Amino acid sequence: MRKLTTSLAAVAAISALALSGCGRAEETPGGGEAAAGFEEGSAIGVALPQKTSENWVLAEGLFNDGLAEAGYEPDVQFANGGVSEQQNQISSMITNGVEVLIVGAIDGAQLGTQLQQAKDAGITVIAYDRLLTNTENVDYYVAYDNFQVGELQGQALLDGMAEQGEGPYNIELFAGSPDDANAQVFFDGAMSVLQPEIEAGNLNVVSGQTEFNQAVTQGWEAGNAQTRMDTLLSGNYSDTELHGVLSPNDTLARAILTSVKAAGKDLPVVTGQDSEVESVKSIMAGEQYSTINKDTRALVDHAIGMVEGLAAGEELEVNDTESYDNGVKVVPAYLLEPQIVTQENAADAYANDPTLSELTK
Repeated sequence: MRKLTTSLAAVAAISALALSGCGRAEETPGGGEAAAGFEEGSAIGVALPQKTSENWVLAEGLFNDGLAEAGYEPDVQFANGGVSEQQNQISSMITNGVEVLIVGAIDGAQLGTQLQQAKDAGITVIAYDRLLTNTENVDYYVAYDNFQVGELQGQALLDGMAEQGEGPYNIELFAGSPDDANAQVFFDGAMSVLQPEIEAGNLNVVSGQTEFNQAVTQGWEAGNAQTRMDTLLSGNYSDTELHGVLSPNDTLARAILTSVKAAGKDLPVVTGQDSEVESVKSIMAGEQYSTINKDTRALVDHAIGMVEGLAAGEELEVNDTESYDNGVKVVPAYLLEPQIVTQENAADAYANDPTLSELTK
């Protein structure tokens, strides 16, 4: 069992969002405690982190609209002030009597007191997108298969460089914020693909910075990624060609590309994640090589479907009961399947997205 990772590839289609009959043949129902049910109009708390990507901003509106349309009273809050603000927001939601608490944590290890309060109040806790760690007081986890995200990013890096010529290739590695449990998962997934190639001599990390704690980007901040890329270029690539950069998301990918352009270097293959508008434009322009399509609409819809199941007193369906060990318990998870997107398949990938489809024409 890998802590905070998944070895199973979720095959839940984006359109299959109902709580029954929508996963793999080996899906295991249950795993968390069924709610006793609650009435229409009940309050539902949604605690979101800082607005570090377009997808978090989109999720806010989707939760507000979707929960209201489903007949509930949404309480959706961002914690742009940091962990202490999120702690206070969650405590307030509990005091105000929410029936379900959906948590996209800034730091999933810093909410133990609040989650104990939720459990004491009989509130069902759903970890959304980011796992809640070091606590038994989390009932479910709903997310895209984030280990698979990393695998797709690692393979895209290899594929993109192969399209440009034969190796061996010089690369650098970036990871997300260390306080985000997903950051390690993305990195581990990518390294499961890249490490064998490094060991075989097909890839060369010129800086030597191959460990997660060497590659992290505090706060997922673009400025931090750009500064590190500037340092890597000046210290290692004055007379050496850079062929590829593993970037865990689109915001950092664009910062990395900005640094490379400023240094006057040829653009390397750069991966990403989140299908942000500016990165899709960059992919279509032949700059950023790839991103990951994790449709926020599908993830929010599934989370709301979980709320509806709990309101009806149902035991929720999950499709991974083995992989997500949060340090105290294995959290039952429902995983949706991510999709790699390059210039080649962007039109098909975003065909049903009214905004992104216009960028691929």
